[in-house]
Amino acid sequence: MEQTFRAYVLEKQGEEVTGSIQQLSADQLPEGTVTVKVSYSDVNYKDGLASRTDGKVVNEYPFVPGIDLSGEVVKSEDSAFQPGDQVLCTGYKLGVSHYGGYSEYARVPAEWLVKLPSGLSAQEAMMIGTAGFTAALSVDALVQGGVQPHDGPVLVTGATGGVGTMAVSILSRLGYEVHASSGKAEQSEWLQELGASQVVARQETEQPVKGALGKTAWAGIIDPTGGAALGERLKTVKYRGVVAVSGNTAGVKFESSVFPFILRGVQLIGIDSVFCPVDIRQRIWNQLAADWKPETALQQGITVYDMEEIPQALATVLAGQAVGRQLIRIHSQPEA
Repeated sequence: MEQTFRAYVLEKQGEEVTGSIQQLSADQLPEGTVTVKVSYSDVNYKDGLASRTDGKVVNEYPFVPGIDLSGEVVKSEDSAFQPGDQVLCTGYKLGVSHYGGYSEYARVPAEWLVKLPSGLSAQEAMMIGTAGFTAALSVDALVQGGVQPHDGPVLVTGATGGVGTMAVSILSRLGYEVHASSGKAEQSEWLQELGASQVVARQETEQPVKGALGKTAWAGIIDPTGGAALGERLKTVKYRGVVAVSGNTAGVKFESSVFPFILRGVQLIGIDSVFCPVDIRQRIWNQLAADWKPETALQQGITVYDMEEIPQALATVLAGQAVGRQLIRIHSQPEA
């Protein structure tokens, strides 16, 4: 491990938060039992919020953001990991209250790490990242809830975002009929290339439904957007359908009666990717490396940034202009 290394550091002066590439040393890293040489990180909306004064993500400065990372173990005090192991880390306190992935080296608790499954490179793991992991947890909720491809179409909201694109790709690979909802009409062809059989204008899926229940349309819904429209969509889910909600970009509140649940047996399942138990975490990543690998999403819709371009990447996601996934290249050595 080098004596000093580069990291993207956020600092706060008065009411202004600024970020820059700085040189750090090992003794500046937080406590943890495993030190990782970081290969890649990515950009999520939470990373963007971390760079804002009013983002309500980071409480102490200076701070290194980045809620995801992948790389190679260089030092371990835990027998579960050895130098040379390829690992990934998403969620927990990484990039929120614990120095994150925008650094050439990171030190984290061993229990936060997942060994990189065979069939998935460090680069691919961060192309998937928290967004793809959340999408896979959402798909798993549908599968565990009994929704099968022959049951009818599955709606994916916010389909051009990170969770949405990964969900479209995974579902289509598993044989589901995917209807992708998006406010970006210009991305319709691309969503079909990802695997969507139909692209639905966002306004259509947000229309108020008269009465307590509406005409059924969806066997399942993967919803990373939330908001008032969630209450309307619940009225259109088929008997014993499943709705997996994982985000709040459209708002944090919705209204619903009990009727979708007691008359149609609809299941509303919350998806938490941050503190997901390690056994489920490893199982989902193993699936993402195998039968659930989102090949179409990994082959397109990926924007790669170097560390010096992190401010541009964060600004893009905060402005709602990000399409697909944004990858941050931390160490520039080629993939093995």
